[in-house]
Amino acid sequence: MTRSLVIAPQWIGDAVMTEPLLRRLEAHGERLTVGALPWVAPVYRAMAQVAEVIEFPFAHGGLQWRARQRLARQIDGQFDTAYICPNSLKSALLPFLARIPKRVGYLGEARVGLLTHRLKNPPKGQRVPMVAFYSALSGDREVARDRPQLQLDADEIETTLRQQNLCRGGYHVLAPGAEYGPAKRWPTRHFADLARQLRLPVVLLGSGKEVDLCAAIAQGVASQGAPSPVIDLAGKTTLAQALCVLAATKSIVSNDSGLMHVAAGFGVPQVAIFGSSSPLHTPPLNDQATVLWLKTDPSYQPPLDCAPCFQRACPLGHTRCLNDITPAMVLQRMQPDLA
Repeated sequence: MTRSLVIAPQWIGDAVMTEPLLRRLEAHGERLTVGALPWVAPVYRAMAQVAEVIEFPFAHGGLQWRARQRLARQIDGQFDTAYICPNSLKSALLPFLARIPKRVGYLGEARVGLLTHRLKNPPKGQRVPMVAFYSALSGDREVARDRPQLQLDADEIETTLRQQNLCRGGYHVLAPGAEYGPAKRWPTRHFADLARQLRLPVVLLGSGKEVDLCAAIAQGVASQGAPSPVIDLAGKTTLAQALCVLAATKSIVSNDSGLMHVAAGFGVPQVAIFGSSSPLHTPPLNDQATVLWLKTDPSYQPPLDCAPCFQRACPLGHTRCLNDITPAMVLQRMQPDLA
């Protein structure tokens, strides 16, 4: 059996989108170990084909040369193949230093000598779907129809639900964050307006960086009153706990974010709101997902010729792509029995 090390991306959504790649590699007879940063590692523990997860002792920025050398010495001789998902130079250093014989990845950042099997990046301006981008590392030709699949132990889910006083299928999740920037975030006032119209309790999920966003939504709901409570869990759960909450939700409304992809991996009903980014590039691959993107709405005038701009903040200053998506539009797209 081939012993393979997969170097994971550093973003939660990207991590989810590598699952079809891992499924393909397992089907080839490979035993998979994933090397991931600590804030991404729980996603890989929700993938059935992963035999082991190594949490990297690295942080954002810098080569951290000595740390990579130490880890390379520890894993030297343990792997036959490495698949490097990120395009960065530093992500390809560990497999090279660990003398892994076969090292597969895309060309980028002057790392030609670090890879033994090199794939060409798509031409600039041609953003291919990210699932297909990662799945191509497997060497298989047909990779376009892959869909990420996540699964958790039922007891783990129930334990988390008890800790948070939640009931499976008895709440909606709103995830207002998007790490990339405000041009991907539906306004908090819209989230609050939507929450006030839902019959079931609403759970707000987000990282520590999104505490203020979620607090603003909770305050907006409280100021107007709502038929059901709002439970603000932003910054109060681990990622592993957040995954459990998502796996058991009645539905989720989110931006184009990591939690959007996690929800898609669990196959829960969802409405995904897109602004500056494109669902052609990073869609929620889920039969129960509905995408809201004004770019493709023929009734929306004037047309959004500026989208997708892929900018962190709206370069034109109006963010029409998100401001003009109303709570009523989202509510309409939620399954009737969910609202």
